[in-house]
Amino acid sequence: MLQKRTDDKETTKKSRRAVVRKPEWLRSRLPEGDSYAPIKKMLRERELYTVCEEARCPNLGTCWSGGTATFMIMGDTCTRGCRFCAVKTRKTGIPLDPNEPRNVAESVNEMALDYVVLTSVDRDDLPDDGAGHFAETIRQIYEQSSKPIRVEVLTPDFRGKREAVEAIVAAKPTVFAHNVETVRRLTKTVRDPRCDYDQSINVLRWAKEADDKIVTKTSLMLGLGETHDEIMETMDDLLEVGVQILTFGQYLRPTKKHLPVAEFITPARFEELAEIGKQKGFSFVPSGPLVRSSYKAGEFFTEHFASSQEK
Repeated sequence: MLQKRTDDKETTKKSRRAVVRKPEWLRSRLPEGDSYAPIKKMLRERELYTVCEEARCPNLGTCWSGGTATFMIMGDTCTRGCRFCAVKTRKTGIPLDPNEPRNVAESVNEMALDYVVLTSVDRDDLPDDGAGHFAETIRQIYEQSSKPIRVEVLTPDFRGKREAVEAIVAAKPTVFAHNVETVRRLTKTVRDPRCDYDQSINVLRWAKEADDKIVTKTSLMLGLGETHDEIMETMDDLLEVGVQILTFGQYLRPTKKHLPVAEFITPARFEELAEIGKQKGFSFVPSGPLVRSSYKAGEFFTEHFASSQEK
């Protein structure tokens, strides 16, 4: 009887390991390539952060080897505590660096980018939630670039302040992105209590109302327990406020302190959702297990979106 109980425990342990083991399609390469080390060195010298590192993005090696990075401004400490995110959190972020907009712009220019993604942590501790600093960084990138450049921004919700969204749009980014992250039902479980599904929908709505020519974009993580009908409902909500680009990616648990993965979505399912999204009316739907908001953003935009806009 004792042997049977021991065997049962071993079987349970093996079963648990089997459940959490990542499928083959989620294996990503470690950082490599000629561009990786120089980019990392340059960022550290200028005391800049990237969401690639802070959020432990599985595509860091692929993107950095291709000379692309998503710059994260206003520090590496967020004032929110979402249960899916690996970025460190505190009630108060680090003091803003007045030289950061210029440093980011110089780095972008040095990397000779023609497409850059700019994002930030939440800064609920600042009077304008950091919108002014964000907008100044966009303006500096345009002013200091030695060649034409497109700027994609991935913004916080600014606590639902419309004037903050309008300040970002006034700086003329090419793409305005804000992530709803998950479906309505799971928002309170997945995101910080200060986040709200309708608040995020409004951020995307206000960006489009401020400039109807701006391209708006958002992202959904899958594998958190959402249903097919809830995904369809979210798509409809996004289309109603004019969102043109929707990305789907697999949620991956950063640490044991974060939400567990409810399901590993198959590549075939991601392809199916991309097709449904296109049929519903989205201009472009990057969808796949390792797809993230800013993954190959410039490549995707140029190939699948910018060219269609020019026709």
